[in-house]
Amino acid sequence: MACHGLTPFESNELSSTADLVSPEEVRARIEVVVRRFLATLISHRPRIMPLSMVRRNCSNVLMQRGLLQGDNIFLSHLDSTLSFTKSGSMKRYFRVWKMLELCYQLLTLGKKATQREIFYRLLCDASEYFQCQEQVNKTIRDVVGILKCSRYSLGILASARGAIVGRLVIQELNREPVDCTKIGINGYIIDGDLELLQNLTLTSDARYILVIEKDAVFQRLSEDRFFQTIPSILITAKGYPDLASRVMLHKLHRSFPLLPILALVDWNPCGLGIICTYKFGSVGMGLEAPHYVCDVKWLGVSSEDLPRIPPEYFVELSARDRQLAKGLLSSAMLQNHPRYREELERMIQAGKRVEIEALYAHGYKSLSSYVAQKIVQMRYF
Repeated sequence: MACHGLTPFESNELSSTADLVSPEEVRARIEVVVRRFLATLISHRPRIMPLSMVRRNCSNVLMQRGLLQGDNIFLSHLDSTLSFTKSGSMKRYFRVWKMLELCYQLLTLGKKATQREIFYRLLCDASEYFQCQEQVNKTIRDVVGILKCSRYSLGILASARGAIVGRLVIQELNREPVDCTKIGINGYIIDGDLELLQNLTLTSDARYILVIEKDAVFQRLSEDRFFQTIPSILITAKGYPDLASRVMLHKLHRSFPLLPILALVDWNPCGLGIICTYKFGSVGMGLEAPHYVCDVKWLGVSSEDLPRIPPEYFVELSARDRQLAKGLLSSAMLQNHPRYREELERMIQAGKRVEIEALYAHGYKSLSSYVAQKIVQMRYF
Protein backbone atom coordinates (compact mmCIF):
# COMPACT_ATOMS: atom_id res chain seq x y z
CA MET A 1 0.00 0.00 0.00
CA ALA A 2 1.45 3.33 -0.97
CA CYS A 3 2.16 5.60 1.95
CA HIS A 4 1.47 9.20 1.03
CA GLY A 5 0.60 11.75 3.72
CA LEU A 6 -1.71 14.08 1.83
CA THR A 7 -3.68 17.04 3.13
CA PRO A 8 -7.49 17.02 2.74
CA PHE A 9 -7.22 19.48 -0.17
CA GLU A 10 -4.67 17.32 -2.00
CA SER A 11 -6.66 14.15 -1.40
CA ASN A 12 -9.84 15.72 -2.76
CA GLU A 13 -7.96 16.57 -5.95
CA LEU A 14 -6.64 13.02 -6.35
CA SER A 15 -9.41 10.83 -4.97
CA SER A 16 -12.03 8.77 -6.74
CA THR A 17 -15.34 8.44 -4.91
CA ALA A 18 -18.66 6.74 -5.44
CA ASP A 19 -21.26 9.42 -4.93
CA LEU A 20 -24.98 9.24 -4.31
CA VAL A 21 -26.64 10.11 -7.63
CA SER A 22 -30.19 9.99 -8.98
CA PRO A 23 -31.69 6.89 -10.65
CA GLU A 24 -31.89 8.82 -13.91
CA GLU A 25 -28.18 9.61 -13.80
CA VAL A 26 -27.25 6.00 -13.02
CA ARG A 27 -29.39 4.71 -15.91
CA ALA A 28 -27.73 7.28 -18.18
CA ARG A 29 -24.27 6.05 -17.14
CA ILE A 30 -25.27 2.43 -17.83
CA GLU A 31 -26.61 3.45 -21.23
CA VAL A 32 -23.30 5.15 -22.06
CA VAL A 33 -21.43 1.91 -21.26
CA VAL A 34 -23.83 -0.06 -23.46
CA ARG A 35 -23.51 2.38 -26.38
CA ARG A 36 -19.72 2.24 -26.20
CA PHE A 37 -19.83 -1.55 -26.16
CA LEU A 38 -22.07 -1.66 -29.23
CA ALA A 39 -19.92 0.93 -31.03
CA THR A 40 -16.85 -1.28 -30.71
CA LEU A 41 -18.79 -4.26 -32.09
CA ILE A 42 -19.81 -2.42 -35.28
CA SER A 43 -16.55 -0.52 -35.82
CA HIS A 44 -14.32 -1.28 -38.82
CA ARG A 45 -12.19 -3.39 -36.45
CA PRO A 46 -14.83 -5.12 -34.30
CA ARG A 47 -13.86 -6.27 -30.85
CA ILE A 48 -15.37 -6.89 -27.42
CA MET A 49 -14.78 -3.73 -25.42
CA PRO A 50 -12.80 -4.05 -22.16
CA LEU A 51 -14.54 -2.53 -19.15
CA SER A 52 -12.65 0.23 -17.32
CA MET A 53 -13.04 0.61 -13.56
CA VAL A 54 -11.26 2.28 -10.66
CA ARG A 55 -8.46 0.00 -9.49
CA ARG A 56 -9.18 -1.56 -6.09
CA ASN A 57 -5.83 -2.72 -4.82
CA CYS A 58 -2.94 -1.44 -2.73
CA SER A 59 -1.15 0.11 -5.72
CA ASN A 60 -3.98 2.66 -6.02
CA VAL A 61 -4.32 3.54 -2.33
CA LEU A 62 -3.32 6.89 -0.86
CA MET A 63 -3.51 8.12 2.71
CA GLN A 64 -5.11 11.36 3.85
CA ARG A 65 -3.63 12.84 7.01
CA GLY A 66 -6.60 14.58 8.63
CA LEU A 67 -6.40 17.31 11.25
CA LEU A 68 -9.82 16.78 12.83
CA GLN A 69 -11.17 13.47 11.51
CA GLY A 70 -7.91 11.55 11.68
CA ASP A 71 -6.37 9.57 8.84
CA ASN A 72 -8.23 7.65 6.17
CA ILE A 73 -7.42 5.73 3.03
CA PHE A 74 -8.90 6.47 -0.38
CA LEU A 75 -8.51 5.33 -3.97
CA SER A 76 -6.78 7.45 -6.58
CA HIS A 77 -7.83 7.78 -10.23
CA LEU A 78 -5.81 4.84 -11.57
CA ASP A 79 -7.98 2.49 -13.62
CA SER A 80 -7.82 -1.20 -14.41
CA THR A 81 -9.52 -2.97 -17.29
CA LEU A 82 -11.59 -6.12 -17.32
CA SER A 83 -11.14 -7.90 -20.62
CA PHE A 84 -13.42 -10.61 -22.03
CA THR A 85 -10.49 -12.18 -23.86
CA LYS A 86 -8.09 -12.32 -20.91
CA SER A 87 -7.58 -15.77 -19.47
CA GLY A 88 -9.74 -16.34 -16.40
CA SER A 89 -11.75 -13.13 -16.84
CA MET A 90 -14.60 -14.31 -19.05
CA LYS A 91 -16.99 -15.23 -16.23
CA ARG A 92 -16.22 -12.07 -14.28
CA TYR A 93 -16.86 -10.02 -17.43
CA PHE A 94 -20.24 -11.68 -17.89
CA ARG A 95 -21.11 -11.16 -14.21
CA VAL A 96 -20.59 -7.42 -14.55
CA TRP A 97 -22.95 -7.18 -17.52
CA LYS A 98 -25.56 -9.27 -15.73
CA MET A 99 -25.32 -7.00 -12.68
CA LEU A 100 -25.61 -3.88 -14.84
CA GLU A 101 -28.76 -5.37 -16.40
CA LEU A 102 -30.27 -6.17 -13.01
CA CYS A 103 -29.49 -2.73 -11.57
CA TYR A 104 -30.98 -1.05 -14.63
CA GLN A 105 -34.18 -3.07 -14.10
CA LEU A 106 -34.33 -2.13 -10.42
CA LEU A 107 -33.88 1.56 -11.19
CA THR A 108 -36.47 1.50 -13.96
CA LEU A 109 -39.01 -0.12 -11.63
CA GLY A 110 -38.09 2.18 -8.75
CA LYS A 111 -37.28 -0.83 -6.56
CA LYS A 112 -34.44 -1.74 -4.22
CA ALA A 113 -33.00 -5.13 -3.26
CA THR A 114 -30.55 -6.42 -0.68
CA GLN A 115 -27.34 -8.11 -1.74
CA ARG A 116 -28.79 -11.38 -0.47
CA GLU A 117 -31.94 -10.96 -2.58
CA ILE A 118 -29.77 -10.21 -5.60
CA PHE A 119 -27.77 -13.38 -5.00
CA TYR A 120 -30.88 -15.58 -5.06
CA ARG A 121 -32.18 -13.78 -8.15
CA LEU A 122 -28.89 -14.37 -10.00
CA LEU A 123 -28.63 -17.92 -8.71
CA CYS A 124 -31.91 -18.54 -10.51
CA ASP A 125 -31.18 -16.53 -13.67
CA ALA A 126 -27.45 -17.14 -14.14
CA SER A 127 -26.38 -20.02 -11.90
CA GLU A 128 -23.50 -20.88 -14.26
CA TYR A 129 -21.83 -17.59 -13.31
CA PHE A 130 -23.04 -16.92 -9.76
CA GLN A 131 -22.56 -19.71 -7.25
CA CYS A 132 -21.90 -17.81 -4.01
CA GLN A 133 -22.63 -14.52 -2.26
CA GLU A 134 -19.02 -13.36 -2.49
CA GLN A 135 -19.19 -13.41 -6.30
CA VAL A 136 -22.22 -11.12 -6.10
CA ASN A 137 -20.48 -8.80 -3.62
CA LYS A 138 -17.33 -8.53 -5.76
CA THR A 139 -19.39 -7.86 -8.87
CA ILE A 140 -21.27 -5.06 -7.11
CA ARG A 141 -17.91 -3.49 -6.23
CA ASP A 142 -16.88 -3.82 -9.89
CA VAL A 143 -20.03 -2.01 -11.03
CA VAL A 144 -19.48 0.73 -8.43
CA GLY A 145 -15.95 1.11 -9.83
CA ILE A 146 -17.23 1.35 -13.40
CA LEU A 147 -20.12 3.77 -12.82
CA LYS A 148 -18.52 5.69 -9.89
CA CYS A 149 -21.76 5.79 -7.93
CA SER A 150 -22.68 4.27 -4.59
CA ARG A 151 -24.36 0.88 -4.34
CA TYR A 152 -27.40 2.61 -2.87
CA SER A 153 -27.62 4.64 -6.09
CA LEU A 154 -27.70 1.30 -7.95
CA GLY A 155 -30.80 0.25 -6.03
CA ILE A 156 -28.83 -2.06 -3.73
CA LEU A 157 -29.44 -2.10 0.01
CA ALA A 158 -26.69 -3.00 2.44
CA SER A 159 -27.16 -6.24 4.38
CA ALA A 160 -28.86 -5.69 7.73
CA ARG A 161 -26.58 -7.39 10.25
CA GLY A 162 -25.55 -4.94 12.94
CA ALA A 163 -27.35 -3.95 16.13
CA ILE A 164 -27.36 -1.11 18.63
CA VAL A 165 -28.46 -0.75 22.26
CA GLY A 166 -28.02 1.70 25.11
CA ARG A 167 -28.61 5.36 25.90
CA LEU A 168 -30.11 6.30 22.57
CA VAL A 169 -33.55 7.23 21.26
CA ILE A 170 -34.05 6.61 17.54
CA GLN A 171 -36.75 8.44 15.63
CA GLU A 172 -37.62 7.13 12.17
CA LEU A 173 -39.83 9.22 9.90
CA ASN A 174 -43.55 8.73 10.67
CA ARG A 175 -42.84 6.11 13.36
CA GLU A 176 -42.85 5.97 17.13
CA PRO A 177 -39.47 6.71 18.73
CA VAL A 178 -37.43 3.68 19.84
CA ASP A 179 -35.80 3.81 23.28
CA CYS A 180 -32.75 1.58 22.94
CA THR A 181 -32.56 1.00 26.70
CA LYS A 182 -35.85 -0.92 26.53
CA ILE A 183 -35.59 -3.20 23.51
CA GLY A 184 -33.95 -6.34 24.88
CA ILE A 185 -30.43 -7.71 24.66
CA ASN A 186 -30.51 -8.24 20.87
CA GLY A 187 -30.79 -4.50 20.34
CA TYR A 188 -32.20 -2.37 17.53
CA ILE A 189 -31.37 -3.96 14.18
CA ILE A 190 -29.51 -1.56 11.90
CA ASP A 191 -31.44 -1.20 8.66
CA GLY A 192 -29.76 -1.78 5.30
CA ASP A 193 -31.44 1.28 3.79
CA LEU A 194 -28.61 3.83 3.95
CA GLU A 195 -30.90 6.77 3.16
CA LEU A 196 -33.13 5.79 6.09
CA LEU A 197 -30.07 5.66 8.37
CA GLN A 198 -28.90 9.07 7.23
CA ASN A 199 -32.35 10.57 7.97
CA LEU A 200 -32.72 9.16 11.49
CA THR A 201 -33.16 11.66 14.31
CA LEU A 202 -31.05 10.62 17.30
CA THR A 203 -31.04 11.85 20.90
CA SER A 204 -28.78 10.62 23.67
CA ASP A 205 -27.29 11.44 27.06
CA ALA A 206 -24.45 8.94 26.58
CA ARG A 207 -20.83 9.84 27.24
CA TYR A 208 -19.23 7.07 25.18
CA ILE A 209 -19.85 4.95 22.09
CA LEU A 210 -18.62 1.36 22.40
CA VAL A 211 -18.01 -0.66 19.21
CA ILE A 212 -18.04 -4.38 19.98
CA GLU A 213 -16.66 -7.01 17.62
CA LYS A 214 -18.81 -9.96 18.71
CA ASP A 215 -22.56 -10.35 19.06
CA ALA A 216 -22.22 -12.65 22.10
CA VAL A 217 -20.17 -10.01 23.96
CA PHE A 218 -22.63 -7.31 22.84
CA GLN A 219 -25.48 -9.34 24.31
CA ARG A 220 -23.57 -10.00 27.53
CA LEU A 221 -22.92 -6.28 28.10
CA SER A 222 -26.50 -5.50 27.12
CA GLU A 223 -27.85 -8.04 29.59
CA ASP A 224 -25.59 -6.58 32.30
CA ARG A 225 -27.08 -3.15 31.51
CA PHE A 226 -23.55 -1.89 31.01
CA PHE A 227 -24.91 1.30 29.45
CA GLN A 228 -26.44 2.25 32.79
CA THR A 229 -23.14 1.78 34.66
CA ILE A 230 -21.24 3.72 32.00
CA PRO A 231 -23.63 6.04 30.08
CA SER A 232 -22.99 4.66 26.62
CA ILE A 233 -24.26 3.45 23.28
CA LEU A 234 -23.22 -0.08 22.28
CA ILE A 235 -23.00 -1.05 18.61
CA THR A 236 -21.90 -4.27 16.91
CA ALA A 237 -21.54 -5.42 13.32
CA LYS A 238 -21.31 -9.03 14.56
CA GLY A 239 -17.83 -9.46 13.12
CA TYR A 240 -16.19 -7.62 10.26
CA PRO A 241 -18.01 -4.28 9.82
CA ASP A 242 -20.61 -4.19 7.06
CA LEU A 243 -21.43 -0.94 5.28
CA ALA A 244 -24.71 -0.29 7.13
CA SER A 245 -22.99 -0.60 10.53
CA ARG A 246 -20.25 1.79 9.40
CA VAL A 247 -22.85 4.28 8.18
CA MET A 248 -24.71 4.02 11.50
CA LEU A 249 -21.54 4.56 13.50
CA HIS A 250 -20.71 7.60 11.37
CA LYS A 251 -24.25 8.89 11.92
CA LEU A 252 -23.70 8.56 15.69
CA HIS A 253 -20.38 10.39 15.36
CA ARG A 254 -21.93 13.26 13.40
CA SER A 255 -24.85 13.49 15.84
CA PHE A 256 -22.63 13.37 18.95
CA PRO A 257 -19.17 14.52 17.80
CA LEU A 258 -17.73 14.92 21.32
CA LEU A 259 -18.31 11.29 22.36
CA PRO A 260 -15.21 9.06 22.31
CA ILE A 261 -15.66 5.95 20.13
CA LEU A 262 -14.02 2.94 21.76
CA ALA A 263 -13.52 -0.52 20.23
CA LEU A 264 -13.63 -3.83 22.11
CA VAL A 265 -12.13 -6.55 19.88
CA ASP A 266 -10.14 -9.77 20.10
CA TRP A 267 -6.39 -9.41 20.63
CA ASN A 268 -5.42 -10.76 17.23
CA PRO A 269 -4.65 -9.31 13.78
CA CYS A 270 -8.30 -9.62 12.75
CA GLY A 271 -9.37 -7.51 15.74
CA LEU A 272 -6.94 -4.79 14.72
CA GLY A 273 -8.17 -5.13 11.13
CA ILE A 274 -11.71 -4.39 12.34
CA ILE A 275 -10.54 -1.25 14.15
CA CYS A 276 -8.66 -0.14 11.02
CA THR A 277 -11.75 -0.61 8.86
CA TYR A 278 -13.81 1.69 11.08
CA LYS A 279 -10.94 4.14 11.53
CA PHE A 280 -9.37 4.33 8.06
CA GLY A 281 -11.77 2.62 5.62
CA SER A 282 -10.99 -0.37 3.40
CA VAL A 283 -9.42 -0.96 0.00
CA GLY A 284 -12.20 -3.21 -1.31
CA MET A 285 -14.80 -0.51 -0.67
CA GLY A 286 -12.40 2.39 -1.15
CA LEU A 287 -14.82 4.34 -3.32
CA GLU A 288 -17.56 4.37 -0.68
CA ALA A 289 -15.91 3.85 2.71
CA PRO A 290 -14.04 7.21 3.03
CA HIS A 291 -17.41 8.88 3.60
CA TYR A 292 -17.93 6.88 6.81
CA VAL A 293 -14.62 6.72 8.71
CA CYS A 294 -14.54 7.64 12.42
CA ASP A 295 -11.74 8.23 14.90
CA VAL A 296 -12.09 4.93 16.77
CA LYS A 297 -9.86 4.27 19.81
CA TRP A 298 -8.60 0.83 20.88
CA LEU A 299 -10.07 -0.02 24.30
CA GLY A 300 -9.25 -3.72 24.40
CA VAL A 301 -8.38 -6.50 24.38
CA SER A 302 -4.84 -5.07 24.38
CA SER A 303 -1.49 -6.25 25.67
CA GLU A 304 -2.04 -4.50 29.00
CA ASP A 305 -4.97 -6.88 29.65
CA LEU A 306 -2.92 -10.05 29.17
CA PRO A 307 -1.58 -10.43 32.74
CA ARG A 308 -5.12 -10.97 34.06
CA ILE A 309 -5.84 -13.75 31.55
CA PRO A 310 -4.99 -17.40 32.48
CA PRO A 311 -2.51 -19.18 30.14
CA GLU A 312 -5.12 -21.68 28.90
CA TYR A 313 -6.99 -18.85 27.14
CA PHE A 314 -4.06 -18.08 24.83
CA VAL A 315 -4.36 -19.67 21.36
CA GLU A 316 -1.69 -20.08 18.68
CA LEU A 317 -1.78 -17.60 15.81
CA SER A 318 -3.02 -19.28 12.64
CA ALA A 319 -1.36 -18.98 9.24
CA ARG A 320 -4.15 -16.60 8.25
CA ASP A 321 -3.46 -14.49 11.36
CA ARG A 322 0.22 -14.20 10.43
CA GLN A 323 -0.58 -13.31 6.83
CA LEU A 324 -2.99 -10.58 7.93
CA ALA A 325 -0.45 -9.26 10.45
CA LYS A 326 2.18 -9.04 7.71
CA GLY A 327 -0.19 -7.09 5.49
CA LEU A 328 -1.12 -4.67 8.26
CA LEU A 329 2.52 -4.01 9.21
CA SER A 330 3.36 -3.08 5.62
CA SER A 331 0.27 -0.91 5.15
CA ALA A 332 0.12 2.87 5.10
CA MET A 333 -2.57 2.81 7.77
CA LEU A 334 -0.23 2.05 10.66
CA GLN A 335 2.72 4.25 9.68
CA ASN A 336 1.52 7.09 11.94
CA HIS A 337 0.19 4.81 14.69
CA PRO A 338 3.14 3.27 16.57
CA ARG A 339 0.95 1.92 19.39
CA TYR A 340 -1.01 -0.19 16.91
CA ARG A 341 2.20 -1.46 15.32
CA GLU A 342 3.55 -2.27 18.76
CA GLU A 343 0.47 -4.33 19.64
CA LEU A 344 0.72 -6.20 16.34
CA GLU A 345 4.42 -6.90 16.82
CA ARG A 346 3.72 -8.25 20.31
CA MET A 347 1.14 -10.65 18.87
CA ILE A 348 3.66 -11.89 16.31
CA GLN A 349 6.45 -12.18 18.88
CA ALA A 350 4.24 -14.12 21.30
CA GLY A 351 2.72 -16.22 18.50
CA LYS A 352 -0.56 -16.05 20.43
CA ARG A 353 -4.00 -14.51 20.24
CA VAL A 354 -6.68 -13.93 22.89
CA GLU A 355 -10.44 -13.58 22.46
CA ILE A 356 -12.60 -11.08 24.33
CA GLU A 357 -14.32 -13.97 26.11
CA ALA A 358 -11.06 -14.66 27.99
CA LEU A 359 -12.05 -11.72 30.22
CA TYR A 360 -14.83 -14.00 31.55
CA ALA A 361 -12.11 -15.99 33.36
CA HIS A 362 -12.97 -14.24 36.63
CA GLY A 363 -16.75 -14.58 36.15
CA TYR A 364 -19.27 -13.26 33.65
CA LYS A 365 -19.73 -9.99 35.55
CA SER A 366 -15.98 -9.37 35.48
CA LEU A 367 -16.13 -8.33 31.82
CA SER A 368 -18.49 -5.41 32.49
CA SER A 369 -16.63 -4.23 35.58
CA TYR A 370 -13.21 -4.43 33.91
CA VAL A 371 -14.33 -2.64 30.73
CA ALA A 372 -16.00 0.05 32.84
CA GLN A 373 -12.78 0.48 34.82
CA LYS A 374 -10.70 0.89 31.65
CA ILE A 375 -13.07 3.51 30.29
CA VAL A 376 -13.14 5.56 33.50
CA GLN A 377 -9.34 5.43 33.71
CA MET A 378 -9.09 6.42 30.01
CA ARG A 379 -6.97 3.36 29.19
CA TYR A 380 -7.52 3.47 25.46
CA PHE A 381 -5.46 4.69 22.52
